[in-house]
Amino acid sequence: MGKRLKELAAALLLAGAIAAPLGAYAAEGGGGAGSATPAATTEPTATAPAKAASAELQIYRASDLAARIGVLLGDGQGVTEAYLAKRTTRLQGAILTLRLLGKEKEALAFEGQDTFADASSAGTAVRPVLAYLKQHPEMGWSGTGGGNFSPNAPITAQQVYKVMLESLSYRTGTDFAYHDTLSFAASKGLSRAAAAQPFTNRDLAAALIETLQAVPKDGTKPLSGALADRGAIAADKASLLAGSRIDLRKAADGSFYLTDGKGMTLYLFTKDMADLNSCTGACLQNWPVFGADRLLLADGLDGKDFGAFVRSDGTKQITYQGWPLYYWAKDAKPGDTTGDGVGKVWYTVKIPFFSVAIGTDPTLNINYLVDGKGMSLYYFDKDPKGASVCSGDCLVKWPAFHADQVIVPSGLSAADFGEIIRPDGAKQTTYKGYPLYYWYQDAARGDTKGQGVGDVWFLVDPAAFAETAAEKAVPDHATIEMKNYAFSASEITVKAGSTVTFVNRDDDFHNAVAVNGEFRTPLISQGESVTIQLDQPGTYEFYCEPHKTHMKGKIIVQ
Repeated sequence: MGKRLKELAAALLLAGAIAAPLGAYAAEGGGGAGSATPAATTEPTATAPAKAASAELQIYRASDLAARIGVLLGDGQGVTEAYLAKRTTRLQGAILTLRLLGKEKEALAFEGQDTFADASSAGTAVRPVLAYLKQHPEMGWSGTGGGNFSPNAPITAQQVYKVMLESLSYRTGTDFAYHDTLSFAASKGLSRAAAAQPFTNRDLAAALIETLQAVPKDGTKPLSGALADRGAIAADKASLLAGSRIDLRKAADGSFYLTDGKGMTLYLFTKDMADLNSCTGACLQNWPVFGADRLLLADGLDGKDFGAFVRSDGTKQITYQGWPLYYWAKDAKPGDTTGDGVGKVWYTVKIPFFSVAIGTDPTLNINYLVDGKGMSLYYFDKDPKGASVCSGDCLVKWPAFHADQVIVPSGLSAADFGEIIRPDGAKQTTYKGYPLYYWYQDAARGDTKGQGVGDVWFLVDPAAFAETAAEKAVPDHATIEMKNYAFSASEITVKAGSTVTFVNRDDDFHNAVAVNGEFRTPLISQGESVTIQLDQPGTYEFYCEPHKTHMKGKIIVQ
């Protein structure tokens, strides 16, 4: 076991080598990778969601944590965003392999002259490595064809995970075939950066952290613990890796959702809108809580979105944007999302997060629309479809809701949402064509104080809402008479898709012509009629062509 731990310690040191820039090797007699300064980590964060006691929670990003424990060294500026965005190269991967196999010193001291044709593109200090690899194709780095090695070309996820697996004492050709590297790595819990194309230092940080959390072959504790036992990592730094990972997983439709570090899906419960302890008893048996004292976040997730609270039974539970997170007992394997949509109250947590979500009010016994932070959304029963009649003081009390991008849970359809341009030029999101609003007296998630105000303001129940009272009052057919050289109605309002019939009562010929050219009826004589259909919302001014100086009208289509 001692020999294996020595190999693991070497693997960790080698992980630092792959993280270091090639310039560290190129400098003649200069400082190596170990001279780089790690970037500061994310400070521990505590969040106290409304209606629940606060609970301390430490939160780290993968790249911050990798820097903090010293396995990601960065460049001369440390582990910066620019450094994290850089691609990890093939030569860095080759050096990592050699160190894993205990051949790095031998390779760096190699004096053979037969090397790859493009060896000069690498730093002087590492050119012997390329000659060594040329002479030892059994190392698995035989080049890219045409006599070249392409040392500065990006490394692939498959190549990185091969190295990570070998750092856990799994061997290519014995434990797994190279072409099965990614699937074998996934079976060992290593997949966080498997889909990365190209593979960057940020992805490398993710792969390093999950490897350090993994248990080596025939081992009894995580790699970080084994290395701490040998003194390769300080115990206090190794303990940071004892946290729970939060990862992103790509769904079949291309969207992303939250999982734990093992790929098990996390869910939210719409009934938690009113009370964060809504799931109790048998509910918790089916939907176990996700709890942790320390979170290790995938890069791309914001620590400010996560918090923790203490449930009434004393259990700590993690929240995302105020929503408690759960597992679904019937999810059997990583990637399962069988809990999505259960009872129309359980949903996966999409990233980017929902701009419109669903809350549940146990008193009203309805599901209703909320924004991503859980604030209630309302409709105005006086609004016609496609327009808002709320302005001035009304808009002060009922601020317009707008989302730049509509992201909704599976219980809603993004196609039902649109937007209007208000008279002041501001945008407002609509649901099924009707504007959405907040109520100024709602102070916290779960508040529904605007429900029923004036008997014209209501929560939006997506299962029941169809149209407003104002829209119901709008006819779907109208008749306009042409009489005494005038239209009988100078202005009418109809629904989109309505028909309008013109009837001539004069003994002269008349017709109806839209100013914008949308319609033009033939001339009709006394007693004749003609019908048009207007499908597109808008305002249509029209006139009678023979008498256009005094026969004018307007049709408003909602």
